[in-house]
Amino acid sequence: MLQKLWIFSLLIFFATHSFSQIDKIVGSWKTIDDKTGETKSIVRIYKATDNKYYGKIEKIFEYEDAKCIKCEGKDKDQPIVGLVIIRGMIEKKGKLDGGSVLDPESGKTYYGSISYDAEKDQLKLRGALDKFGIAGRNQYWIRVK
Repeated sequence: MLQKLWIFSLLIFFATHSFSQIDKIVGSWKTIDDKTGETKSIVRIYKATDNKYYGKIEKIFEYEDAKCIKCEGKDKDQPIVGLVIIRGMIEKKGKLDGGSVLDPESGKTYYGSISYDAEKDQLKLRGALDKFGIAGRNQYWIRVK
């Protein structure tokens, strides 16, 4: 009986810990260019009715009327402000994974994952060419207060 109680307690701890991490990912973030260190935009990450997570550009700091000219499909020539750049992420072990990230500057779409760094109060977004995240790069975003 004691062993079952201990296992149940561990499950509750990990479920709560995982939820709290996701809760910290949802919200508005300043995107920081990983090459120049400049603030590029503000992206709001939210959970949609399909229980997946998305991120929409709410503001850009340069060329506010810019369009996604290098994008393909339905995003081609759309205004960057209002563009959904994070799509279809699902919660896995306290981070978001399994979706895609659009780079409006290049028009390319990457496999994406998002985690929260509690020590730095930053978001770590990884865009990769492969599903496993091996060939890719990271960006660190700062919470909008």
